[in-house]
Amino acid sequence: MRNTRYAAVPLSRRRQVIGLLAGLAAAPWLPAMAAAGASGCTSQDWPAWQSWAAAHVQDDGRVLHSSLLPNHTTSEGQSYHMLLALIANDPERFAKVWDWTLHNMLGNDPGKILPGWLWGQGSDGKWQMQDANSASDADLWIAYTLLEAARLWQRPNYRKQAQALLDNIEARLVVDLPGLGKMLLPGPQGFSQRNVQWTLNPSYLPLPLLRRLHKERPAGPWQQVADNTVRMIQASAPRGFVADWVGYRMLTVQSGQFEVDPAKGDLGSYDAIRVYLWAGMTSPRDTAAAPLLAALDGMRRVLAATGAPPEKVQVTSGATEGQAPFGFSAALLPYLIAKGDTTLAVQLQRTVAQQLESGLAQPDPRPEILYYNVMLGLFGLGWAEKRYQFRDDGTLNLPWEKSCVRAVQR
Repeated sequence: MRNTRYAAVPLSRRRQVIGLLAGLAAAPWLPAMAAAGASGCTSQDWPAWQSWAAAHVQDDGRVLHSSLLPNHTTSEGQSYHMLLALIANDPERFAKVWDWTLHNMLGNDPGKILPGWLWGQGSDGKWQMQDANSASDADLWIAYTLLEAARLWQRPNYRKQAQALLDNIEARLVVDLPGLGKMLLPGPQGFSQRNVQWTLNPSYLPLPLLRRLHKERPAGPWQQVADNTVRMIQASAPRGFVADWVGYRMLTVQSGQFEVDPAKGDLGSYDAIRVYLWAGMTSPRDTAAAPLLAALDGMRRVLAATGAPPEKVQVTSGATEGQAPFGFSAALLPYLIAKGDTTLAVQLQRTVAQQLESGLAQPDPRPEILYYNVMLGLFGLGWAEKRYQFRDDGTLNLPWEKSCVRAVQR
C-alpha cells in the first residue's frame, strides 16, 4: 500500500459507525449479519462503508486520504473504493469513482495508459499526476471490478474497458522469468535490474483476482501467474511469514531462484499483511488454497501465543517487533477462519471492533493515518460478515446478486 495507512470518519459520522461496531463486538463472525439488505436489487445497508464513503469520496469520485501526502490520491484507493461500492450494490458511486479514475489516472485510454499511482497537488500548486508509474495491484483490482460490475450489473461497456486495460497490463507488466515463467511486476518502471534481477510484491497478487482473470482469458498468462504466486510465497516464507517484497534472480538463461530482495530486505509488515488476508478469502475449493495457507502458518502461531499480530516480522529469522494497528487484526480474520481457528477469530473480531470504535472516538486531524486500517477493516470484517465471498473461479458471491439478476430479467 505504498506505506499508506488509515483514515478516520469525521466526528459528525462517528456515532453511526460506533453503533455498528458495538454490535459487532457482541456477535460472532458466523452468519447472523450475512444477509443485511439482501432482499431486492437495492443498495446494501453497510453503515461503516457508507459513513466512510460519504466523508471520504468526493462528489466527483475522487477518494481522499489514501496517501500520507496531503491533497493526494492513489490508484489503490480508487480501486478499493470501486470494489467496496460494488459489494454494496452502489452503481452510482462506482461509476463516479471509475469515471474520475479513468479521466485523471488513465488519460481516458486504458488500452494505452496504465493508471498512474499518485495524483494530487504538487509543490507548484497544480493538480495533476505526480507519479505516472503504475502500481499493478491497483491495475488488477480496477480490471477485476470492471469485469465483475459488467457481469453483476449487465454493463457491457465496463467489460470492454476491462479488456483494454488487461491488454495493456499483459503487454507492459507481465514478464517471463527464467526457470519460472510468467509473473507480474509491481509496476512498469523500477522493478527489473538489467533483466537479471527482479523485485516482486506478493501482496499485489490476490489469488481470487488471478482466477477471475484466467476465467476471462483462459489462453492468457493468468493461470501461470497464479501458480507462480503460490510458488513465490512457499519459497520465500521459510518460517511461515511472508515479506513485503521478494527478489528473483536469474542463475542461467533457463534457471533462477527466489531470494531476499537485496534492496528492500526480508521485512514483512504493511504490505505483507494483505497476503494473509487474500489467502484467507480464497475459496476453500480452490486447489491452491490449502498449500497457500500451510505456507503462511507462522502468523497463526504468533497469534495463538500472543493474541495479537506484530507490526513487523523478519521472515528469515521469524523475529517479531512492535504492536500492529488494528487493521492488521481485521486482515487476519479471514485467515484465521480459513485455518479453522474460529475461537481466536471471534476474539479477534471483538478486539477489532473495540479498537476501531476507540480510534474513531478520538479527534484525528490527519485522517490519512487511519485510511489503511479502515480499508483492512472493511475488507476483513465485511468478509467475516459474509457481505461478500469469492468463488473458486474468482467471481464475487454477493447476497444481492440473485435478486438483481431476477429484477433485470423481468
